[in-house]
Amino acid sequence: MKTSGKSRWAAKRCQACQPGAAAMTQAAVKAVLPDLPGWTGNGKAISKTYSFADYYHTMAFVNAVASVAHAEDHHPDMAVGYNKCTVTYSTHSVGGVSENDLICAAKVEEWAATQK
Repeated sequence: MKTSGKSRWAAKRCQACQPGAAAMTQAAVKAVLPDLPGWTGNGKAISKTYSFADYYHTMAFVNAVASVAHAEDHHPDMAVGYNKCTVTYSTHSVGGVSENDLICAAKVEEWAATQK
């Protein structure tokens, strides 16, 4: 679903999770993953591996993800190689996936789409 050129998730901003907030159920995460092409979920996190031509482009992507993380105050785990980077989002305070993870994943997707 798109709203004003952005995905419904990319159009949102991350919010601090309230104490005692619950993680999304695996079924709820599975239901929204089609909004994030290529992302997968295991019930505790969502992730995607991006491929690049070389290290320079991989690091440009890492820096773009860092910019999203800084702007949203929500930080992923990243595994970086020469020509690939796996981004994994999970909200530690809820012990699984929250809307913040979906929001940031959508923002990363939006940036990656502009690089093609």
